[in-house]
Amino acid sequence: MALPGKGTASPPRGRRPFYRDLSLQVLAGMALGTATGYFFPKFGINLQPLGDAFIRIIQMLIGPIIFCTVCSGIAGVNDFKKVGRVAIKALVYFEVVTSLALVLGLVVVNVLKPGVGMNVDLHGMHSAAVDSYVAKAHHVVTTSEFLLNVIPHTAISAFAGGDVLQVLFFSVLFAFGLAAIGERAQPALNLIESVSGALFWIIGLTMKIAPLAAFGAIAFTVSKFGFGTLMSLGKLLLEFYLTCALFILLILWPIAKVNGFSLLRLMRYIGAELLLVIGTSSSETVFPQLIDKLERLGCEKSVVGLVLPTAYTFNHDGTCLYFAAAAVFLAQATNTPMSWHDQLVLLAVLLLTSKGAAGVSGAAIAVLAATLAASNTIPVESIALILGIHKALSSGFVFTNIVGNTVATIVVANWEKALDRVALRRELKSGFKPAPVASARLNQTHSGHAGN
Repeated sequence: MALPGKGTASPPRGRRPFYRDLSLQVLAGMALGTATGYFFPKFGINLQPLGDAFIRIIQMLIGPIIFCTVCSGIAGVNDFKKVGRVAIKALVYFEVVTSLALVLGLVVVNVLKPGVGMNVDLHGMHSAAVDSYVAKAHHVVTTSEFLLNVIPHTAISAFAGGDVLQVLFFSVLFAFGLAAIGERAQPALNLIESVSGALFWIIGLTMKIAPLAAFGAIAFTVSKFGFGTLMSLGKLLLEFYLTCALFILLILWPIAKVNGFSLLRLMRYIGAELLLVIGTSSSETVFPQLIDKLERLGCEKSVVGLVLPTAYTFNHDGTCLYFAAAAVFLAQATNTPMSWHDQLVLLAVLLLTSKGAAGVSGAAIAVLAATLAASNTIPVESIALILGIHKALSSGFVFTNIVGNTVATIVVANWEKALDRVALRRELKSGFKPAPVASARLNQTHSGHAGN
């Protein structure tokens, strides 16, 4: 099977007007949303449906896109051993990098001490605000229950529930089935490729309203929480954003360097997606676009289809930074003593509970509540302190998650020798230039069939 970018010469495209650049449009939407929320808060708070509608459209398409990508990738390659090899390499990478994130998060928050001096009295704090998150924490399951939950009750329930890991599990098994029956699977593969082209056409159409979604989401956030809340906990925000920047600079940048690509150029290539997750605080809004861009960067479809969905479940780099920073901040703010031994115990608990974030609505706060309850050191009620700025914090950790997942997919593809370096260098050097999505993927499909 030919790799994307091999044997298919893209027709030259002229330089588009700057105002048609999606990154610029999303940035303009965010700026306008901030101004609307600040000057017209009563109007801005009613704009939440704009962002929510966009997220729902993307969520609607994620399951079918994973299914189509995994099936066409694995069945086309027809290599069962490769699937297990890729999965093991990806999981080892995820565990090492998320562990480094937790350690970095603990170190930075201990050095900068953003919560010291706040002297918060929990007796005067209403715990009702955190009750819903504590309730969700009970749904963060044990390791054995989590592994069992990977298997859906029915094939339909995996798609209906929107559980990425369950969809991936069924898709891999179905792809193996297609590969096992050989030539008889070709009509099904042709149908899957056609469905995939239609789904990505819908994504291309939906992305046209991304600036409007970012406008609505930012306007709602500023209207509801205002700048006063951000200023009162500004030290934590600055500390956390600095931690995310250090993680990208000290950990992801060397990983990219060792694997032969520029992290800065990669971030520019996915710039529209990074801005969109800042505006919506949702990583799901960019999942389909990342699949398409990673294939255009030269990553083999089967690797992208396995690694990226798994990364969305297990590779929460930014979220781990958030857990470490928020937990120790709450200890500092409430004058809860925490020795390094206590923090190492916290780190061990986080290594387990962070994996339980998958499939839990409002997962970050819920898992943080579960972690505090499990460590039995920091009062769970103290979470109320950060609820007002959680949206601003989530923009930072979702941004970092997306960068980390994109790097992880390219790295695993490189380790697996499933990376077209010519395409990678060409795309990163020229920057992303949109092409008709359906026709682009159709060309990839034809070249893939020709190479089988």
